[in-house]
Amino acid sequence: MGGEDTVPAVARVERVRVPKASDLLAEQLRHKILEGELGPGEALPNERALAEESRLSRTAVREALRILEIDGLVSTRPGRNGGTFVRMPDADSVARSLDVFIRGRKVRFHDVLEVREEIEPICARLAAHHRTDADLEDLDVATEAVRDAFGDLPAFLTTNVQWHLTVARISHNELLAAFMLAISNAVRAATDIEDFNSDEVRRGAVKAHDRVAAAIRDGDSEAAMNSMRRHVHAYREQVTKAAPPEELVLDPEEDT
Repeated sequence: MGGEDTVPAVARVERVRVPKASDLLAEQLRHKILEGELGPGEALPNERALAEESRLSRTAVREALRILEIDGLVSTRPGRNGGTFVRMPDADSVARSLDVFIRGRKVRFHDVLEVREEIEPICARLAAHHRTDADLEDLDVATEAVRDAFGDLPAFLTTNVQWHLTVARISHNELLAAFMLAISNAVRAATDIEDFNSDEVRRGAVKAHDRVAAAIRDGDSEAAMNSMRRHVHAYREQVTKAAPPEELVLDPEEDT
């Protein structure tokens, strides 16, 4: 009470984590690449020069370059004219990263289908708006490829995914196309469900492709979007009936 000494509260400080030197160098180089200070195809200084300039060990420099290579921002070529060269990330980089996330986290295929059902109609709408004559030729080829592969299930599943990627590509929206490429492995791997891909299901897919392709060719954005929405929604319902959602977990060990 009045005569008792009070002990002041002691502020607690969390442990301070110092970034690794290699992470700091990688971030510095990443910034230069993304801001355009280092352009595509430009050679970075060799390990010894980078170590001298940064005053880091060659081991730290080597690790920083490996980080950037994983990010898809540099590529290394061996040999007399080799070295480390700047590159810009492409859709494949996104695909690899998201594929690792989906499989590593064992994301349910049902979740992938939900996202796909929202994105693909937008791709079709934009494709109808932006398509060129060359795009329409590519779409015709992709549509016929699915039809030609009707009797060969593995080929049908592969050409089916390629058809959807073609629609995404001719949307001329790089983010949508990259995302669709990123989930394509997951879609291809999980569509091979026993007793699911009957002749009836495949015939329905071919007819749906024809409707979407016709709307894109006519430049009818709303029809393309609505036809694609019906197609992917029907597909999700069919998959869910074939296998309960809790069973639709993508196997990280599955080879696609």
